[in-house]
Amino acid sequence: MTPFESVSTLKEQMSKSIIGQAKLIDTIILVLLADGNMLLEGLPGLAKTRAINALSKNLDCGLSRIQFTPDLLPSDITGTEIYLPNETEKFMFQQGPIFSNLILADEINRAPAKVQSALLEAMEERQVTVSGKTYKMEDLFMVMATQNPIEQEGTYPLPEAQMDRFLVHTIIDYPDDNAELEIMRLNKREAAPETTKEVLKTIPQQAIFDARKEISKIKVSEDMEKYMVSLISASRYPEKYDAELDKLIDFGASPRGTIALDRCSRVHAWMENRDFVTPEDIHSVIKDVLRHRIAISYKGRAEGISADQIIDKLIEVVAVVA
Repeated sequence: MTPFESVSTLKEQMSKSIIGQAKLIDTIILVLLADGNMLLEGLPGLAKTRAINALSKNLDCGLSRIQFTPDLLPSDITGTEIYLPNETEKFMFQQGPIFSNLILADEINRAPAKVQSALLEAMEERQVTVSGKTYKMEDLFMVMATQNPIEQEGTYPLPEAQMDRFLVHTIIDYPDDNAELEIMRLNKREAAPETTKEVLKTIPQQAIFDARKEISKIKVSEDMEKYMVSLISASRYPEKYDAELDKLIDFGASPRGTIALDRCSRVHAWMENRDFVTPEDIHSVIKDVLRHRIAISYKGRAEGISADQIIDKLIEVVAVVA
């Protein structure tokens, strides 16, 4: 199979076990192809954990789940050195759960900042340093962190520096009634003792690496590059574009936002089976890319303005370069 066919098969197989969350499946695959990390926000029971499990089952890779709690230590994530008195009488590094392909960081905002920061080096540098020694991550590596938008008591909001290191911030909502009916039926089929489970052929990791090579060749015209830069610039200097928008934004996206918008737009174009980026590709990914990179002003928060509404306004006031 070609890389495109392999990724299409992966998406199709994941869709069989995750119903009503087509956008979530698309976004997970997009982030994987873009070689990034994602922050996923949604209410309990919306298939966040099931989605990453479905990806690991259908892709030839490992999965580690880390449940973040207030008593978690950084070494619980990265690993630590242990002393072997009866063998070599030396210290040996015991790898933590971060050493896998897919990392599910469940309820990341339940752990204090010191523990959250343990993910920073792994996410950005693809390595961890313990006792002065550096250990590399796997070639295929992605962190999917989840956070619950309710029950905020006893939680630790992610600092801006760490939020910015996530390629995308995706928000998922309840499925519609028809999808919920299918979810209920699927659950009953899976629970039935006589059910014969379908044996799925896993997609090799090499298919993802081959797809990334093709994505690197996706054409981005100078006009599209300027359009992306203009959108980011408008989030930083909204007064140049719209007086009302200026009152809603404290500060805009960093250069990481520009890079993320370019990467995600190219992946989206590839997933649409095109070899060039269009404004529609940019509009399709911009909310997930900028949602966590725009700080809403006090006035905006008081009026109940969301980041998505601000991004819609950015699209409205920034002209497409033609």
